[in-house]
Amino acid sequence: MSKKRPLILVTNDDGINAPGIRTLIEVMNTLGDVYVVAPDSPQSGMGHAITINDTLYCNSIKVTNGDPQKEYSCSGTPVDCVKIAVNEILKRKPDLCVSGINHGSNSSINVIYSGTMSAAVEAGTLGIPSIGFSLLDYSLEADFKPSKKYVKSIAEQVMKNGLPKGVVLNVNIPKLNASEIKGIKVCRQANAHWEEKFDKRTNPLGRDYYWLTGEFVNEDKGEDTDEWALHNGFVSVVPVQFDLTAHHAMKELNTWDL
Repeated sequence: MSKKRPLILVTNDDGINAPGIRTLIEVMNTLGDVYVVAPDSPQSGMGHAITINDTLYCNSIKVTNGDPQKEYSCSGTPVDCVKIAVNEILKRKPDLCVSGINHGSNSSINVIYSGTMSAAVEAGTLGIPSIGFSLLDYSLEADFKPSKKYVKSIAEQVMKNGLPKGVVLNVNIPKLNASEIKGIKVCRQANAHWEEKFDKRTNPLGRDYYWLTGEFVNEDKGEDTDEWALHNGFVSVVPVQFDLTAHHAMKELNTWDL
C-alpha cells in the first residue's frame, strides 16, 4: 500500500460481515489505505470490555472482490480489535480510526454501552483521531447509502483539522432518505435514560431466565442535543471525552471532612 496516503483503521461491534462496516470500508477506501480489524461475531453492547482471561485469535481474510483493503477478523471485543491492530498488525499508528457504521442509535446515554463507540474511544486514548458512526436503523437490510456523504465529509474534516486532545466524535445519522436529511449539527449529549425491565420466563426444566427490555426516556427538552437533532432530521455530532473526571464536583468534594 502507498505510504503517501493516510492509514485508516476500520472496526465495529456488529461483526466484520455486517452491512454497516462494508459501507464504511467503501467510503474509507476513497480517503486512504484501509486496514479492517473487526470482531468475527456480533459484539453489540460490550462497552469497553477487553479479553484478559482467554486467548485471542486474529485471522487474515482474503479479499475477493478486488477492493484494496486488508482485513482481519478477531475473536475478541471491539476494544480488543483496536488494541491488537495497533500493537500487532499495523506497521505504524493509523492517521484515523473509524468505527461502525453501527446498526442502531448510539446517541445520548447509549454511548456508554456501545462497543462501536468504545472502539473509537480506545483509539482516542492512543492518540489516534477517531470517530464512531451509527445509523438509527437496527435492520440488517438498513439503507446506508444516505450515510456515505456525511461519513466522508466528517472523516475528511477530522483528517484535515485533527481533534482536540482527549476527544473523539460520536456521529449518529437519522433513518431518512438522502433528500430528507437537513445537514449536520454539533450537539451535546441529551440527558436521557432507559427505564429497564426484565421479562422473566421459565424454561422446560423449570429454571428461570430473563430477557432485558426497556423504554428509552428523554427528559431533555433542549434544542442543542443529539436527540433533538436526530428527531428533526439532522446528523448529530457529539464530541466525547474519555477523561471521566467530574471536574465541576471537585471543589465541593474538597469541602468534605475526608
